Amino acid sequence: MSRIGNRILAIPENVTVEVVENLVKVKGPKGELETSKCKNVNVEVKDGSVYVTRANEEIKTKQMHGTVNANIKNMLEGVVNGYKKSLEIVGVGYRFTLRGNTLVINAGYSHPVELEIPEGLKVDAKSNTEIDVLGIDKIKVGEFAANIRKVREPEPYKGKGIKYADEHIRRKEGKKAQ
Repeated sequence: MSRIGNRILAIPENVTVEVVENLVKVKGPKGELETSKCKNVNVEVKDGSVYVTRANEEIKTKQMHGTVNANIKNMLEGVVNGYKKSLEIVGVGYRFTLRGNTLVINAGYSHPVELEIPEGLKVDAKSNTEIDVLGIDKIKVGEFAANIRKVREPEPYKGKGIKYADEHIRRKEGKKAQ
C-alpha cells in the first residue's frame, strides 16, 4: 500500500486545482503548472483538498500512485513559495557571470562554458562565486542546477569545482613523500 499516494493534499489559499482529462493544472500567485497523470490513477478535487486514488492493484499503477501524488504536492508548493537551489564554485579563477539570458562559467577550461537559462527559471548571482537557481517547477530547478554542477564536478583532493551550497565534499588524502 502506498502511504505517499494515500496522502490527502490540502489546497492553500489563492490556489486553484483543476483536472482536465489527463492533465492536472495548478494555478497560484507565482504562476501556473500542469502535469499529466497515469490513466489508472484518479485525481479528485473536493472540499479544498486533492485526493489521489488508483483504479486497480497492478504494479505499474501502484508505482504511479505515489509519484502522481508527490508531483501534485510539489506543484502546490511551487506555485505558492517556489524552489531554490544554491550553487558555489571553488577554485582560483573560477567564477559565474550572468550575461542576459546566459550563464557564463569560467571553470578552468581553455574556454568559458555558456549555458542558456531555461524559460521559467531565474538565476540570481549573489557574488561571482555563488548563484541561486529560482523557479516554481521543482523538476526544472533541480535539472538546471545539476547541469551547472556537471560543468566541473567537485574533486576530492582540493575540493575544486561546482558544488551545491549545502553539499559536503568528502576529501581524500594525497600522496605522501617518504
